Amino acid sequence: MSRLANPAFWAGKRVLLTGHTGFKGSWARLWLAEMGARVAGYALPPSAEPALHALLGSERFLHENLADIRDGDRLTTAIRQFDPEIILHMAAQPLVRESYRTPAETFDVNVMGTVRVLEAARTAPALKAIVVVTTDKVYRNDESGRHFPEEAVLGGHDPYSGSKAACELVVSTWRDSFLRERGIRIATARGGNVLGGGDFSVDRLVPDIVRAALSGETLAIRSPMATRPWQHVLDCLNGYLVYAEALHGDETEVAALNFGPSPAERQIPVRDVAGAIQTAMGLPTEWHETSAHDQPREMQALGLDPALALKTLSWTSRLSQDQAIEWTARWYDGWRRGAVARDLTLGQIDAFMRG
Repeated sequence: MSRLANPAFWAGKRVLLTGHTGFKGSWARLWLAEMGARVAGYALPPSAEPALHALLGSERFLHENLADIRDGDRLTTAIRQFDPEIILHMAAQPLVRESYRTPAETFDVNVMGTVRVLEAARTAPALKAIVVVTTDKVYRNDESGRHFPEEAVLGGHDPYSGSKAACELVVSTWRDSFLRERGIRIATARGGNVLGGGDFSVDRLVPDIVRAALSGETLAIRSPMATRPWQHVLDCLNGYLVYAEALHGDETEVAALNFGPSPAERQIPVRDVAGAIQTAMGLPTEWHETSAHDQPREMQALGLDPALALKTLSWTSRLSQDQAIEWTARWYDGWRRGAVARDLTLGQIDAFMRG
């Protein structure tokens, strides 16, 4: 069984969570609060409607800064006042298709935003560990179908992927130039494609399924045969949290880790994920493929090799890809039938923790 985030470690820890208003950030904020962490958030207001951040409420949330991570002065003030022991940097422009529309802003947010976070972090006396979340798309993808290990060449065909690969270089530079000498451990976490309840982002498969179901329209799929390293949001976040624990406790000096499903699991194409979620939600398994004309290029095959995370942290996915799909469908089906989002989310966190 995979190593699990330790509530005793997180209890009372001051954690700065950037991107706390996003999908993964909302799950992370609630989980950390449940373990007793003192969480401060820094992010723009939610862009999606509805937004999981709003659905979960703000109980047990210590501080919230609704601001741009590129605002270096405001970010530095927030970090000085809170004096975090751990920073989980998740704030980003996270969408591939949006990066084609706004390439300069994507690089500005993802690269210079990270620079601002790391510069501000240098002013925090109590800081011991930083986890910078990048992506499974940081690798130069030749679409061979292989599962990329951490030492694979970084690159990125699209602006989003390229900006996240550039983040990796930023982290390496700040580690060597400024943070190591202060005893601050910093690393990058490269997570796979995340499934989970409460994601309402544009241009993502599961939110598109939910929107189609609510509107009565037929689901449109761009790349039905594309494969991705699917995993549940709690598995991905569990990797980030145990990585932060290990960095804080000087258990590891590994600078980057992949977090994704085992390569031994079958490669599930987009159309099959869509069909499984539709079936689990009691929906017709109907979809149509959108025209490829004038569509930006997206990689058709992507896989991660998480062997180093297993070796370093004893981490592996606790949920199979099929279970991740089932848990995701259960959350959305409950929500659309009137269940409280916070109860659904806490229920899955509790079930995950209990194994």
